[in-house]
Amino acid sequence: MSAELVLTGLTRRFGGTAVLDGVDLTVPAGGCVALLGPSGTGKSTVLRLVAGLDTPDAGSVLAGGRDLAGLPPERRGTALVGQRPRLFPHLSVLDNVAFPLAVAGRRRRAARAAAEEHLALVGLPDLAARRPATLSGGQEQRVALARALAASPAVLLLDEPFSALDPGVREDMHRLLADLRAAVSPTVLLVTHDRQEAAAVADTVAVLLDGRIAQAAPAGELHTRPASLAVSRFLGGVNEVPGRVEGGAHVSALGRLGLPGCRAEGPGVLVVRQEAVALAGPGDAADAAGTVTRVTPRGARWRVEVATAAGPLSAETGPGPTPPPGADVGLLLPLPQRWVVPQPTG
Repeated sequence: MSAELVLTGLTRRFGGTAVLDGVDLTVPAGGCVALLGPSGTGKSTVLRLVAGLDTPDAGSVLAGGRDLAGLPPERRGTALVGQRPRLFPHLSVLDNVAFPLAVAGRRRRAARAAAEEHLALVGLPDLAARRPATLSGGQEQRVALARALAASPAVLLLDEPFSALDPGVREDMHRLLADLRAAVSPTVLLVTHDRQEAAAVADTVAVLLDGRIAQAAPAGELHTRPASLAVSRFLGGVNEVPGRVEGGAHVSALGRLGLPGCRAEGPGVLVVRQEAVALAGPGDAADAAGTVTRVTPRGARWRVEVATAAGPLSAETGPGPTPPPGADVGLLLPLPQRWVVPQPTG
């Protein structure tokens, strides 16, 4: 059912402007890649090009080694689920799921039997006779997933299908997608602007910035070892210390801070995720010292902003007491969490 998806040099221009400018991306057979980027950066355009709903100006799309150029959508072996489930209101849930099988020539009884199996896969075996208008948003998307999988696509394309759902329902859908992957191993390319969702469901997260893949890696690596300041900032990183790498350490207004592993020498910006930074008392050993300027609640956690000799740095602390603005604190920057990205030019 699954096939490797390979995008090479994918380019699409609108009005002379390149929305996609040479996108290279591979989704292994049975794998899940989340395409993450700001709104309007061409993420959905990538899915449309793969699905055959649009034509690239340059580049290729291969599924299972087969070039999809010129093939109509129905012959590509792909299925697309969008933010809106687009179920047929006049058909029952069962017949919605059976629809692609009926179009493919399957006999009505066989199509319905297969549809029942896919409804069971998405946890809705008892809703077969219902009409879409009677379903909740989460149930509608489950039906849409069942319908897509019933067509046995080589590649499942998901265009922000959970973005309109409440947070709790969205988490349920993330668990469902994990269960579906374990059960039928589809190749999945998911488009999202939610980095938490990308981390929750994908093996690899590909960050799309300025029409190109800026970095593709597991979510944990993206956050702690970004390829650039642009990737770090997009993923919510706020701590940046300009300086130089000299003799295995980063030298800046904070002093000399050792780095994990060997690093190329020269100008570089030290980045440390705010979630990894810990607070210390003013008299305790610390990697940096400063004065708290702002404390902002972030759910059960707190963002503590500190003015230091190298500029503002932030830490995120767990529930409990936090130092107030004006308090002197120390900051601990764990060695394994220190990372240096190139100093931007220009």
